[in-house]
Formats: sequence, structure tokens, C-alpha cells
Amino acid sequence: MVALGEIVRWCLYTSKGWYGRAARWLLRRDRLLIGSERRFRALIEAAPDAMVIVDWHGVITLVNAQTEALFGYRRDELVGQPVTELIPERYRRSHRERQRAYLKAPQVRNMRAALELYGLRKDGSEFPVEISLSPLVTQLEGFVVSSTIRDVTERKRIEAELIERAQALQRSNADLEQFASVASHDLKAPLRVVGGCVELLRRRYEGRLDDDADELIDLTMGGVERMQALIDDLLAYAHITRESPQAMVPVDSRAVVRDVLATLSDQIAESGTAIVVDGLPVVHSIPTQLTQLFQNLIGNAIKFSADASPEVRVSAERDGECWRIAVQDNGIGIEAEHRERIFDMFQRLHTADEFPGTGIGLAICKRIVEQHGGEIHATAAPGGGTVMSFTLPAAEASCGIPPPRRADTSPAPRARHDAPDALRRGP
Repeated sequence: MVALGEIVRWCLYTSKGWYGRAARWLLRRDRLLIGSERRFRALIEAAPDAMVIVDWHGVITLVNAQTEALFGYRRDELVGQPVTELIPERYRRSHRERQRAYLKAPQVRNMRAALELYGLRKDGSEFPVEISLSPLVTQLEGFVVSSTIRDVTERKRIEAELIERAQALQRSNADLEQFASVASHDLKAPLRVVGGCVELLRRRYEGRLDDDADELIDLTMGGVERMQALIDDLLAYAHITRESPQAMVPVDSRAVVRDVLATLSDQIAESGTAIVVDGLPVVHSIPTQLTQLFQNLIGNAIKFSADASPEVRVSAERDGECWRIAVQDNGIGIEAEHRERIFDMFQRLHTADEFPGTGIGLAICKRIVEQHGGEIHATAAPGGGTVMSFTLPAAEASCGIPPPRRADTSPAPRARHDAPDALRRGP
């Protein structure tokens, strides 16, 4: 039997007057609304995360299959229930307060950063969640809030594991630093005794014994000095991580290089090396480490420069948010297969008799640069020699410091305390 309402609707729909037009318009609108509602529900159902739709009063009106899987409820158990059923009891009061505040100014909101949130499953277990809110206005239900809920248990576990590893690494570094300090002190004390005794033998008996005895004394003293240098370098390597990245400040690298050249003045004069320093920038760095970095690289460049007309050039160029600084020499160069391993500990390409050193200097440089978030590489210089280039964070962008000046090509005075941007020194 056909319902009376259907008969009335059919009569109105087939009417040719005003009532018929209105009925046909209402029917088309209903069909559009029903189609829109179906598409909306299909989108909610296809979402990869749990989706919960609540009305103005916080009552659940729609959930998807992901919500059923995440919370363990059937959807007919959730629809019509307050959304607080999915929240642990201890958080429900604060949730209601946040809900009232949100409804006063509804907007898209990602709540992950501000709140530590947990969901409550049907079995009573809790789990950490990340929730995003989006206000919506629908034709059938009016104002609703769409909640996207994501289980972040695995991410929390990984974060906790990373924090634990970082803390363990920090403790390990602290232990290593303490060990290095104690070991260096305990090693230096007997080494000073040995060195003092050998020096005393040299003073008292040099020339009074045979040539073999004098040579043995010299060899012993040289070994003591190399051991002292090795201990100092190991201690410097271990202490690099002592200073926190928070200790970084804007540093004028021109002034640092000027001080380093003053320290190396005897080595520069003895080798007859010409030093050219182009315009250098202000960088974001730890001052003591930047000094150590330049001293190691410039010292190496002088040591390995050419025998005839040795020259070392220090320059810089902008590389995105960083400065790329280069220390170039015209010396013996480094074979391509060795340009990576020279930055490892105790990696030497020459014997101590050919070129003095401990094999730790470039490892210290690499550790300093990496602590500043940069990178360091060795490449071949045009015409022979080596370019040691490294990156450091720029400082002028955040500190209002102007870019570096162009190199000054005027003749440089020979006074150690007055070193301009372009400095040439020789014997």
C-alpha cells in the first residue's frame, strides 16, 4: 500500500503550477544534499587516520573504520556518545575547558605541539595521540568539528630511545674527556722526568762520550718531545666537545687569522712563506676552536708548501647560509685516494723524519668543523698544491654585520702586531 505522503509528493511533483515547481526544486536539493553527504562520509571513511566528527555539544555523530580499529569500539557504540568516552578520566575536565574555549573561536588547530594527549581504548588501555581539529559547517548537521587522531606510540618510543642514546653518548663523552685529562696528567708526569733526565745527560756528557751515545740521547729526547706533542693533541681532540654550541658567537675571522699568523711568525720567517689573506667574513663560531682550526690548517699549509717560492692563501666565498673558507698552498699536494682518510686519527702520509707531526691535527679540524655544522674537504689546487676548504655558519645575516671587505693589495708592514687583510711575509 502506497503511503499517503508519497501520494501527496507525487501529486505535487507532477503539478504544473507553482507547487509543482517548488516540489521539483526541493527534490533536486534533497538529492544534492544526499549526494554531498555520501561523498563526505566516503572521504571520512577513506582517511588513513582515525576520524571522529562531533557536534556543538561534543557528541559523536560519525566515525570511520580507523577509529574502530584504533579504539576497539564498533561505530554504533560510539555514535551518540560524548567524545570524552575516548579520553582518560584524568583529562576529561581539562578537555571540557579547552572545548568551551575552542568553540568561542573555532579554527584549524594542530594540538600536538602544545599538549601531551592520550586516547582511551575500550579495554581501558591508554596510548599517546596527536590530534588535529577542523571546524566544518554541513547542510544536514550544521556546525561540527572534525578530529583527526593519530597513534604516536611508535614515534614516542623512537624519541625516547634517541634521547636515551644521546644521554648515553653525552655520558660517554664526559667519561672520555675525564679519562683523557687524567691520562694526560699521569703520562706527562713521568714523561717530564724522562725528558729532564735525558736533558741532564745531554748537558753533562754531550761530547764526552762517543758519537753513538750522543745520537741515542738525541733520539730519546726527540721521542720524548713527540710523545708530549701526541698527548697534547689527544687532549685537545677530547676537549673539543667540552664547549657547547651555545658558546658560538659572531667572530671576525680576519682578526683570528691575524693572531694565528703572529703565533706562527717564526715558522713563516724560517720557511720564507708568502701569506696572502683575502677578505674574510664574520662567522658564527666558538672563538678558541676557530683559532685552533686556522692554526692547524695554516701551519700544515706552511709545512707542506713548495721549497721554492712557497705561498699560502686564505680566502672565503659565500655558500648559501654558510661561508666556505679555503686555505691553499702550492706544495707537494695530496693524492686523490688519500684526501678522505687524512682526516682520520693517526693517519700520516709521511714519516716523522720527513715532516714532523702527530697525525691528529686534521682530525681535530674535522671535529671542530662538524661541531659547527659544517664540512671540510681536501682538493687539488690549480697548478699544484692542496686546498683545504671548510664551511662555517654565517653571522652577518642575524647580527647585522656587513659582508667582508675586498682584499687589500697594498704592501704590508713587517710588524707582527699590524697585519692587514692581505699579508705577505717572507725572510
